[in-house]
Amino acid sequence: MSQLTPQEIVEQALAASTVDGQVTYVVEGSEANLRWASNSLTTNGSMRSRQVVVISFVDGGAGMAVGTVARTGTPDVAELVAMSEQAARDAGPAEDAMPLVAPGDGTAPSGAGDWDAPPAETSIGVFGEFAPALGQAFAEAQGREELLFGFAEHAMTTTYLGSSTGLRLRHDQPTGRVELNGKDRDFGRSVWAGVGTRDFADVSVAALAAEVQQKMAWSQRRVELPAGRYETLLPPSAVSDLMIYAYWTMEARDADEGRNVYARAGGGNRIGDRLAQLPLTLRSDPFALGLESAPFQVVGGSSGSSSVFDNGMATPAVDWIRDGVLTNLIRPRAWALKQTAPATAAVDNLILADPNATATQAEMIAGTERGLLLTTLWYIREVDPQTLLLTGLTRDGVFLVENGEVTGAVNNFRFNESPVDLLARATQASVTERTLPREWNDWFTRAAMPTLRVPDFNMSSVSPAS
Repeated sequence: MSQLTPQEIVEQALAASTVDGQVTYVVEGSEANLRWASNSLTTNGSMRSRQVVVISFVDGGAGMAVGTVARTGTPDVAELVAMSEQAARDAGPAEDAMPLVAPGDGTAPSGAGDWDAPPAETSIGVFGEFAPALGQAFAEAQGREELLFGFAEHAMTTTYLGSSTGLRLRHDQPTGRVELNGKDRDFGRSVWAGVGTRDFADVSVAALAAEVQQKMAWSQRRVELPAGRYETLLPPSAVSDLMIYAYWTMEARDADEGRNVYARAGGGNRIGDRLAQLPLTLRSDPFALGLESAPFQVVGGSSGSSSVFDNGMATPAVDWIRDGVLTNLIRPRAWALKQTAPATAAVDNLILADPNATATQAEMIAGTERGLLLTTLWYIREVDPQTLLLTGLTRDGVFLVENGEVTGAVNNFRFNESPVDLLARATQASVTERTLPREWNDWFTRAAMPTLRVPDFNMSSVSPAS
C-alpha cells in the first residue's frame, strides 16, 4: 500500500476535479478466515484490500452526465479523476440527475463518523476463542463417526465518502459468518447450521455443533416422498433467502411501470394492499442491534433501486410491510420527484416479525400433525417477475414431522413458490431471531427472521441433490 491514507485520496481527488461535481469514496478492507474439512483445519489466512471510486458530474448543456471509474489498490489519483471526467463527457445526460447531497440539505445523515480516524481492522485474532471451541467440536464429532466441514470469515470495511458539496462521511462495517456442515463417513447424510455475527464474541460453536448433531440424528431414518404440496415449516435461514429476494425486487419504478410483483393491475403500485394475513412487519433499520449497517448510501452506479446522485443520502429505518400491508418501495430521489412520492433508500439489513408471535420453532414442530421441516434453500432463480415466482432446491436436510416429532429425513425437492404469495398463505410465525441466509450470504448477511408455517408449500418435483 502507498503511504496515502484513504482520507488523503478522497481529498486529492476532490481537489483535482475540473468539472461541475464529484463524489469520491474509498473502501478499506481487511479479512480473516478459517476453513476446515473432515474434522481438521485446512487453511487460515488474512488479507487486505482497497477500492477507490471516483464519480464525476458534467453539465454538457443538455443535462448532467455522469462518469464512474473504480480501481483497486492506490491508483494515480489525478489520472483516475481525469478518466472519470472523460467518461462523464462521453456519456449522455443522466435521467436520474438531481442536485448532489449536501450537508444541511435535509437528505444527508445527522452523524458523519470519525473522518480523521484510521480504518478499522480485523485479524486472525478474532478467532481466539472460536478456534479452540471448534477443535473440541471436531473431537466430539470424531467420536460419533461424523465429519465436520465449513468455514468462518470475518471482514471489516471502512468507507470514506467525500463530495464536492462538502460531505465527509465515514462508516465501519464488521461482517462475520460461520457455516458448519455435518456428514457421515459415507456422505449419505448431510446437514447444515450457520450464523452471522459482527465480532464472533456471540458465536457459540457448541450450539452450532449441537444443532448439527441433532439434525444428523434425525437423518438416521430415511423416508422417500413424492412431489406435491406439503405443510411446511420454513426455518429463519430459508425465510431470509426468500424475503431478501422479495426485498431486492422492491423497486418503485418497476412497480409503477408494471414490471414487478408490486405493480397494481390497471396501473400504479400496490402500496396500501394487504400482502399477509398475519400482522407481519418487514423492515430495515441501520441501527438494529446486532444488524447495524451504513446509515447513508454508497453506490458506484445508478439502477432502479439507487442513484449515484444520492451518494451520501441518509438511509433511516423504514417499514416495507407493516401489519401485513405494503407500505413502502425503494425509490431514488429522481423517481420520487417524478412521482411526487417520498424518496426511500435501501438498507443493508432485513427483519421480518410478527409482534404477536410467542412460539419457538420447537413449539411449532410440536404443533404439527404431519409436515416437513426444511433446513435451507439454494440455487434460487426467478421464473416470473410479475408474480415473483422463484424456483430452487432444498438442501442439507428436509425432515418429516409426524404427531409433533421429527421422525426422519426425506429426499430433497425442487420448489416453485413466490415469497409474496407465501406471505399471504402463512398461517403462523415464530418469534424472530437473527439468522444467516444460505443462498445469499456472499452479499447479504444481516437478517432476522421467524420460522413460518405454510400449509401448502409447492414441492414441484423430487431432486436428486444431497
